[in-house]
Amino acid sequence: MTDAMPATRTRRGSSAQGRAEVRRELVAAAARLFDERGYEDTTVDDIAGAAGVGRRTFFRYFRSKEDAISPDHEGALARVAEVFATAHAGEPTTALVMRAGETVFELYTADPALSLRRYRVTHQVAALRDRESASVDHYRRLFTRNLRQRFAGSPDGDMRAAVTAAAVVAAHNLALREWLAAGAPDDGGRSCRERFREVAALLPGEPVRRADPLHAVAQRLEAAADRLERSRLP
Repeated sequence: MTDAMPATRTRRGSSAQGRAEVRRELVAAAARLFDERGYEDTTVDDIAGAAGVGRRTFFRYFRSKEDAISPDHEGALARVAEVFATAHAGEPTTALVMRAGETVFELYTADPALSLRRYRVTHQVAALRDRESASVDHYRRLFTRNLRQRFAGSPDGDMRAAVTAAAVVAAHNLALREWLAAGAPDDGGRSCRERFREVAALLPGEPVRRADPLHAVAQRLEAAADRLERSRLP
């Protein structure tokens, strides 16, 4: 008999770091099996086994095998929402939407090889393409909703919000597709960000708000200057 305590085995996924690791392994296994075997010929059990976990563990992370191939859009949407929620009221809108949009690139540029595999599989399977299209619309609606709040009081606020959101999301997707089509170069996302930032010059400027006191002062000064100029005319 000894004084040594028996070693305890730490269960995988018992910590936040461990859960993130299990999730990454499941996603990597799904992408590899879909790519090598085909989507239809890969089961949930196949994915779980390749990741070294059981079927029950798989369903703690994903509702279906389709979910396992998708990036963590829920997490990315939460980060975008946080950027808007914590932004200073005086931050220019263009700078804000660019900053929010760039956070989403991390879903893809953190693991270029996995993103490239996802890209191939998604373009081969119609159901996965539809899911990605739906996720794009979630981002557009999130940007639109936050921009409407930011443009409240502007006569054309709703239109500006819709146009800005659509342009930002479209530019983001274009930059991402070009990066993936180029083989997903491991440049830390530099090429994605540089291409995406080109949209900044195309976005509408800051709106004029009806209740903006500075705008009202400027209008009164302009009117006074106009009256003065007219009074000097013969």
